Amino acid sequence: MEHLRYVARAGDLSQDVLVREAASALGALASDPLELVTVCRRILDKYPIAGALWSMAARVCTSAQPYRAAQEFASEMRADATADHAAEALPDGAAVCLVGWPDLAADGLERRADIDVRIIDAYGEGAGLARRLAGEGCEVTDVPLAGLGAACSTAGVILIEAAAAGPEAVIAAGGSHAAAAVGYVSGVEVWCVVGQGRALPPQLFDAAASTVGDDPWECDEEIVPIGLFSHVVGPDGIEPAAGWQRADCPLAAELLRPPI
Repeated sequence: MEHLRYVARAGDLSQDVLVREAASALGALASDPLELVTVCRRILDKYPIAGALWSMAARVCTSAQPYRAAQEFASEMRADATADHAAEALPDGAAVCLVGWPDLAADGLERRADIDVRIIDAYGEGAGLARRLAGEGCEVTDVPLAGLGAACSTAGVILIEAAAAGPEAVIAAGGSHAAAAVGYVSGVEVWCVVGQGRALPPQLFDAAASTVGDDPWECDEEIVPIGLFSHVVGPDGIEPAAGWQRADCPLAAELLRPPI
């Protein structure tokens, strides 16, 4: 139980780390289904937009073997090839825009020395990623938020990473909606990167999206319509966004109640 409290207090962790730590800790509660649901809801209250945590919690709460379900899901996260698919599919010599510091969309770019990476410095996170990629030998431009329009309208591909995705929209870093809209009207391909576990059934996505603040200009995240994307990149590769449907977990109605 103390391990789970640590996970809930642990600040800004990547989704794969959150899933791995939570899956390990949930083993102690496998014999107590009621407590398991309560703890899952408390963790989701702490990390409400982490799609992979929603998926793991839904699988755990609907499984007859919850600890095994958590471990299997953590294994799927470790085997996720989404980042590789995104990096490999980029056209040779392309100028690629990222927003902030996306966990998955940035992975693998260090292997593409031919790519010109433009990082939109949303919320001060872009500069750190720019330094990291530059240290790997990449051609990187750290773009201030004011330069978003110019950077995106002249790019070859814009990569937007979904923290969580539903059938009609995704939750992404602030600035992503503007970047996707600029790409859409400029005829630039806009790829949505949806890693393993981040695609949710409509009801779970709506619950996650409801936690995004009422004042969008004050929020670190925002809702971006699927219609602005040309493609979606996931564990099985890249596909057109039109008609895209995926859910990485079942609906667990007990997760929709307010946390205890």
